[in-house]
Amino acid sequence: MQALGIDLGGTKIEAALLDEGGAVRWRPRAATPAGDYAGTVRVVAELVRAARVAAAGELSIGVGTPGSATGAGLMKNCNSTCLNGRPLQADLEAALGQRVALANDANCLALSEATDGAGAGAAVVFAVILGTGCGGGLAVHGHVLGGANGLAGEWGHNPLPWAEAAEDPRWACYCGQAGCIETLLSGPGLARDHAQRHGGTLDAAGIAARAAVGDATCRATLSRHSDRLARALAGVINLLDPDVIVLGGGLSLMPHLVEDVPRLWARWVFSAGVAEPVRTALRPARHGDASGVRGAAWLGRTSGR
Repeated sequence: MQALGIDLGGTKIEAALLDEGGAVRWRPRAATPAGDYAGTVRVVAELVRAARVAAAGELSIGVGTPGSATGAGLMKNCNSTCLNGRPLQADLEAALGQRVALANDANCLALSEATDGAGAGAAVVFAVILGTGCGGGLAVHGHVLGGANGLAGEWGHNPLPWAEAAEDPRWACYCGQAGCIETLLSGPGLARDHAQRHGGTLDAAGIAARAAVGDATCRATLSRHSDRLARALAGVINLLDPDVIVLGGGLSLMPHLVEDVPRLWARWVFSAGVAEPVRTALRPARHGDASGVRGAAWLGRTSGR
C-alpha cells in the first residue's frame, strides 16, 4: 500500500506520497488558511482526494501537526493556535472516510530520519526542528515515543540550562512561560537577539549571510546561538543519551552548527571523573525539508491505522 504524509505547517500544508520502497512519487503544497480551522481541514481533504487519484489505489494517511493530542483527542500546544482545543484527528477521519495517524511534526522528523535518514540503524534518535519555532521529537528502535501526555521531546518549552543572567534574556513565550529554549534558538529568537544587541532588522537568513562574508556582529550573534544550542542539547544528552541528534528546520541549513556545537557541548555533558569524547552524533536531516512529511507517511504506514 502506498503511504500519504501530510505536514501541517504555519504557512503551508505539504503532502507526500511514498511508494512501497519509500520513494516520493508526488509532493504538492498548498497555502495554510491562516487562523481558519475549518479551512485547514478542507485543504487537507482536497490534498487527500488528489493523492487518491495519483495513487490509483488505497493509501494509508499520516499527519504531522505543530502540537499534540490530549487523551480526549483535542489538540494542544499548537503554535497554529486555531488547532488548539479542536478534535483534529476525528474531524479529519470524518472528512476523509478512513483512519488517520497523527503525531507531532518533530516526532515525524525523528521517525523519518530513524527509518532511512541520518539516524537509520540507531537505537535512540532525538530530532530537533530549528525554524519559526523550536521543537523536538524522539524515536526509539524505529518507533515514535509520544509519552503519557503526548509531550515526549517537547524540548523547546523548557528553560535554557546553565543560563547566564547577563547573556541569556528571559523573553516571554506564547506558552505562558518565560525563558523557553524556543524564544532564543528559533529563527525569530535569533533575529531578536541580534536586534537587541546590535540593532537593525535582519532575519536569521540575513544574519547567516552577512556572517559568511565576515560581518563581526553577525558572527557574534551566531556564536551566542551555537553556545546556547550546545547547552540545550547537552541537557538532552544528560537526560536521554541518544545515539544521534538530527537537526531539521530552516536554521539547520547553517553548516557551522554540526561542526561547532559538538565541540562546545562537551563542557556540559555529564562526565565526572573520567574525560572521554561524547559519542552522540549531531547530523543534519538527510531528507532536508522533506523529512517531516516523509515521517508522517511512515507513521501512517507503520501505525496500523
